Order: sequence, then C-alpha cells, then structure tokens
Amino acid sequence: MGKYLEIHDLNVVYTSDEETVFAVNGVDLSLDRGQTLGLVGETGAGKTTIAKAILRILPGRQSDIRKGKICIEGDDLLKKAEKDMLPIRGNKVAMIFQDPMTALNPTMTVGDQITEVVALHNKGTRQEAEKHTIEMLEMVGIPEERYVEYPHQFSGGMKQRVVIAMALACNPELLLADEPTTALDVTIQAQVLDMINNLKQKFNTAMILITHDLGVVAQTCDMVAVIYAGQVVEYASKLELFDHKRHPYTLGLFSSVPDINDESRRLKPIPGLPPDPTDLPKGCSFHPRCPHARKQCKLEKPELHEIAPGHFCRCHMEHGQEGQKWH
Repeated sequence: MGKYLEIHDLNVVYTSDEETVFAVNGVDLSLDRGQTLGLVGETGAGKTTIAKAILRILPGRQSDIRKGKICIEGDDLLKKAEKDMLPIRGNKVAMIFQDPMTALNPTMTVGDQITEVVALHNKGTRQEAEKHTIEMLEMVGIPEERYVEYPHQFSGGMKQRVVIAMALACNPELLLADEPTTALDVTIQAQVLDMINNLKQKFNTAMILITHDLGVVAQTCDMVAVIYAGQVVEYASKLELFDHKRHPYTLGLFSSVPDINDESRRLKPIPGLPPDPTDLPKGCSFHPRCPHARKQCKLEKPELHEIAPGHFCRCHMEHGQEGQKWH
C-alpha cells in the first residue's frame, strides 16, 4: 500500500520576459497519514513553492509545473481540472499561510471568514456553520464573543490562531503549514506549536511544516527533508538526521545554531549566499559554498542515494567510486 501523499520528480519554474527562475528541480517526497514532514532550508530554496504546487495555487501566468506527479491516495492532483480542485482545497488539503496579516480579509469579521469556508465545503445551514466556527475559534483559544471582531482588533499571535482555525475548519487530511510561528514571540510560538500538534493528533492529519527553525523541527516533525536550490539534498527521520547528519549543507545549518554544550565563542555560518535560481551552478548546486568540494562536484550533478536505511543524501563524497568520506 502506497503513502498518503507522494510527490515524484516535481519541477516548477517562474518565467518573466527576461528570465526563468528554476524554483523546484526534481523533488521526490512522501508522507503517511498522521506524520509530519519538515521542509528545512534557507529563504528561496523552494519550500513554499512545493506547498503551493500541492494546493495548485501557484501564480497562473508566471509559474509552470513542467513535470512531475503530486498524488493523494494515488490520485494525481496535477491532472485535475480547476473545478475539481475546489472541493479538495479545504476539505482534503489546507494551508496555514506564513503572514496572517495578508491571509485575512480586513473588511470581514474573523467569524464570517471562517464561516464562509465551512459553508462552502459542508452541507448544512448557516446556523450550523456559525456554530462550527465558534467551536473552532474556542479550540484555538479565542472566545465566542470575538466572532464579530475584525482582524485589526487582534494581536499577531491571535491572528495566527484565526488562520489556523480557518485551515482546520473542515478537518483536512493534509495540512501545509508555511512557517506558522515565524512572526510570533517564543511563548506564543510554543503555544501555537502545541496546539497544532494536539489538533493534528486529534484528527490524524498529515502535515508538511515549512520552517527555518531546527528547534521547531525537533519539537514537531517525524521526518525531515533538507531543501537547497529546489532539490532535496538530505532526507531522513528526525532522529536519524539529528544524530547522523551527512550532507555538508545540513551540517552547516546545524553549525549555525547555538549549542549550550559547545564552548566555542563563535557560530560557524555557511559561507556565501544561496545560488541565483535563474543561473544555477553546474554540477552540485552547493559546491561553490562547500568546504569539501572537489572537481567531480563542479562537473557532475549528484543523485539522491540511500546511504543508510531510510536516510538519503545528495553528495558525491557519500557514494563516490573511491569510497571517500569527509565527515
């Protein structure tokens, strides 16, 4: 039996008159019901594009899914007409957007915005939809009397709770969470993550969590995919990745995070900047920043290889003919 979500060889580009942005370049991912997959990487790596491609909400004229499959229970979403996607969005797949300021309509009360989603996807009366909305608001810690208030009357943390309530209103089978706690202070961030975890367990929801924060990954995820230049460069279970990270980019991400057990005075940031997605390097995309790069890395693109059971890495040094290892 296959996985609940399977993404195979996904390629997405953005085009303008002058240039082509190669945003996602052959991504393979899979996810079971109830599992959480963390997508980790720097800004511009293609994480949000992957999520928007699943939901089919990429900007129409500028974007092009050049090839690939996105299957939910074996059903390829990329082959569906737009009218067939409408019942899937919200019911099967929902998204918590990164910025609650832009995700909410400032001219509608928060209650009406969630009720509109519920009424669109569920059969029933307006009163039933309003009752369900109140239950969802209370589930995320917002009292019933705030149903009639507008987004500008809520703090950033409360707006984010409203966005989560809206995403979960129809009990989706797959939740796409795009950095849901980035704009929140640490205390509210912990509350929101606990809430998402509890609701996910209650409804057995699969989740893809996009984040820069390895602490959030440790608290929330079962599996982790490290994304660089639109590709998965390392993929493993959370425990395997944290204990046996192998790709030089993954090691660089972890070295950039403070460690209370490390007595060194300085962090070790990854040198350089992510590559220009309109002009990706030949060979391995990471080689211009990699301290272990050799001639092969500059000429040949590495494939994603299984280096341990369930642990995949895209690096020549991990499976070169000479058997050299740098870690």
